[in-house]
Amino acid sequence: MIKAAVMGYGTIGSGVVEVLDINQSSIAKRAGDGIEVKYVLDLRDFPGDPIQEKVVHDYRTIAEDPEVQIVVETMGGVEPAYTFVKTMIEAGKHVTTSNKALVAAKGAELIALAKEKNVNFMFEASVGGGIPIIRPLNSCLTADEIEEITGIVNGTTNYMMTKMSQEGLEFDDVLKDAQAKGYAEKDPTADIEGYDACRKIAILTSLVCGQQVDFEDIHTEGITKITAADIKYAKAMGRAIKLLASSKKVENGYVAMVAPFLLPASHPLYSVNDVFNAIFVHGNVLGDAMFYGSGAGKLPTASAVVADIVEIAKHLDTNIATTWSSKKLELVDYRQNVNRFFVRTTADAAAVEKVFGSVEYVTAEGVTGENGFITNAMSEAEYEEKAAQLDGILQMIRVAV
Repeated sequence: MIKAAVMGYGTIGSGVVEVLDINQSSIAKRAGDGIEVKYVLDLRDFPGDPIQEKVVHDYRTIAEDPEVQIVVETMGGVEPAYTFVKTMIEAGKHVTTSNKALVAAKGAELIALAKEKNVNFMFEASVGGGIPIIRPLNSCLTADEIEEITGIVNGTTNYMMTKMSQEGLEFDDVLKDAQAKGYAEKDPTADIEGYDACRKIAILTSLVCGQQVDFEDIHTEGITKITAADIKYAKAMGRAIKLLASSKKVENGYVAMVAPFLLPASHPLYSVNDVFNAIFVHGNVLGDAMFYGSGAGKLPTASAVVADIVEIAKHLDTNIATTWSSKKLELVDYRQNVNRFFVRTTADAAAVEKVFGSVEYVTAEGVTGENGFITNAMSEAEYEEKAAQLDGILQMIRVAV
């Protein structure tokens, strides 16, 4: 029987315990042995919960127990998670985590430490919740040069964009609805400002290029400025607004960004709605592939964590190589990206065309007193330069091909 410990008995941690219990028999067959949770670390007690007898409040209890071979971290945040995880690896224990903040900030260091100690540090659940993407990148797609990863990787914002599109609601009303349903946190900043998606694309880019990509270097825009009027224009164009996290290989490196895009119906991510996530991958040999499923939630995310536990159980004496060095990758300036841009402005057509030249005008039912138009393709830098010359800009959203 393989002994495990869970650090953090919140939504995901309790889900891990539940999945290990529900699928105990099949997990044992796949892992080659039974897996038993010996400890649950939490600041709280859980009277009446069968887990209470396993609850400990000091992480060193787990670190110092030689019986525990696998540790699950589902606490969230960088500290104290980093200190706890590092201690577990140094004690010769395998670790799996769902914590994207920890992985984005300390992934390279913890991978190197795990290799040194001949254990594993795994993090499948840190990016796509229940969607397998880390393992495919590390094993199934290693014959490819990955040229692009673009994804809807935040269920909260995708739910909100879907709700705004379907019901014509304003941002603030949809946010309250998402919070009431438990999709958005009381403090939703990480989701709605794009920071959560930014950390996830930083992780994926680091794995693809094999170097450390700092999420702070990624240009990030959230959805807080999207309005019901924007949705009306999107519908008039036959498009949908989605918050995309993207990373592309370009001639002199990698460029990454997080921002809302107007997607055409032909785009593979156009029909990804509600809390679902999807990650589009383009390889130079594979071509296009897409991973789709529940990107968040208690049991889907716990399922990905338990998949890591099973993988670790099958490799208790082996470090599974992951290429991600601590050497920092300097990203290419996103301003070199070429896009078309949808712009709303109170300026008249003459003023628009004086700055942007020939444009494609868009009208939306019920929206008056402004001009909406799509520019020709140009770099982000060129757009910024032109936009500074036009008064009355109300909105800009990038237009995907």
